[in-house]
Amino acid sequence: MRDWAAGIRVYVEPRVLAMILLGFASGLPLGLTGQTLQVWMRESGVSLATIGFFALVGVPYTLKFLWAPAVDAVRLPFLTRRLGRRRAWLSLSQVTLALAVVALGLNDPVARPEVTAALALLVAICSATQDIVIDAFRVESLEKPQFAAGMANYVFGYRVALLVATAGAFEIAAFLQAEGLIGAQGWSWTYAAMASLLLVGLATTLLSREPAATATDRPAVPLAFRDRLKAATIDPLRDFVARRDWLAILLFVMLFKFGDAFAGIMTAPFVLDIGFDKTDYGRVVKLFGFAATLAGGFLGGYLFRVLGPVRGLWLAGILQLLSNLMFVWLAEAGALYWLLVLTIAGENLAGGIGTVIFVAYLSGLCENRAYTATQYALLSALSAVGRTILSSVAGLPAEAFGWTAFFLITVVAALPGLVLLAWLNRRPADETGISRPA
Repeated sequence: MRDWAAGIRVYVEPRVLAMILLGFASGLPLGLTGQTLQVWMRESGVSLATIGFFALVGVPYTLKFLWAPAVDAVRLPFLTRRLGRRRAWLSLSQVTLALAVVALGLNDPVARPEVTAALALLVAICSATQDIVIDAFRVESLEKPQFAAGMANYVFGYRVALLVATAGAFEIAAFLQAEGLIGAQGWSWTYAAMASLLLVGLATTLLSREPAATATDRPAVPLAFRDRLKAATIDPLRDFVARRDWLAILLFVMLFKFGDAFAGIMTAPFVLDIGFDKTDYGRVVKLFGFAATLAGGFLGGYLFRVLGPVRGLWLAGILQLLSNLMFVWLAEAGALYWLLVLTIAGENLAGGIGTVIFVAYLSGLCENRAYTATQYALLSALSAVGRTILSSVAGLPAEAFGWTAFFLITVVAALPGLVLLAWLNRRPADETGISRPA
């Protein structure tokens, strides 16, 4: 009983609780530059092809490891001396991020789409920088017994922020438009409201204590930036490519969730095009999707433990493929509310299961403890390529062939990942990097 009570208390310890608010600050910008921006552009009459290309604004999340060494090494004038290294970078990134979100909301995506893209990219860069510092702050602030609870709280805050930045933003925009703020005006005030919520992260940063200094913080023998960059990128890659089938493993990491991501980038405009409005989208896609994603996450953890990585990946890959077929059904049936709920719930449940099992697999690939953090950062960045760069052309087939054919294409896009999974599983685990279940 005492151990059980201690396990519950750890979630409400001040530094662990702070992770909820930092997770909220981390998740909010992703929604504002993703599905919320897509709905705003589609409602304004922006073409599907252009909306698809806006997936490229997520590229900074895949490349953030490149400037992470600079964030780790550079001391900010004035701020570092007063706040400490981590809190200085956190406060700077959070203030800059809030201003960038306000600027994005003040722009008109129809009149100046190139400016919209530039501002969305700036938001993503500021957000990715904040994520770099939050990750370091979390690891350095928490004791080892607090790690799991801290990460659980962080994910909870992150998911709540995605819900607020999408469903919440749609409700605010709809209310403002009903009050007479038409067109871009309603969206400008909506983005300003979202920017104000980012102050939650800044307040958390200022009220938290700077992590205790470690030996690596002392500049007695500072490394040159070139050496830090080499240690952060080249050395871990050299270690990884020494394993057999390393190229096939990297391709698998990039393609396993490609079909899921290819469909996801067009979900918002698809739902609007077939006859639903943005409040339907917000309430169904985000409320039912939110619950299904959380359920999928818990279920994915259980299935990974029971099935092992190989069978778990097979199950996740097949479920993701089948969930895309649900969109084909919805495209043919039209605006049926119950079918939208069923489709979105199924897609998010499959996505939640797949994400947890896939992340567990990525963690298992980081075998060399000297490079665990860096190799995971590089692998997770590569896994985001399908969601950003490859999915940026999703609007082209959607516009050219229609929604039914588009979602059938996403099913085909899921097949290469499963083919690579079969290829990697042709030999025992010590040769492929994928462990067979016991």
